[in-house]
Amino acid sequence: MGIGVSIFLIAVGAILAFAVEVTVSGLNLQTVGLILLIVGAIGLVASLLFWSSFSPYGNRRGVGGDRVVVRDREIL
Repeated sequence: MGIGVSIFLIAVGAILAFAVEVTVSGLNLQTVGLILLIVGAIGLVASLLFWSSFSPYGNRRGVGGDRVVVRDREIL
């Protein structure tokens, strides 16, 4: 599930949970909306964590003089 799908699920869930006041026999639309909100939020967090693993900011390596600094730890 991507970021776009997650945001779509959050939007549809919010509409069903908070804006729709139609009663359907055998189905509670507010509960369905809340479930979609939760699934969309979990999917968004999972997508952001997955894409952050490809970020160039997580693995910074630099050479400073005679030492190599890897992730704020010094290796002499």
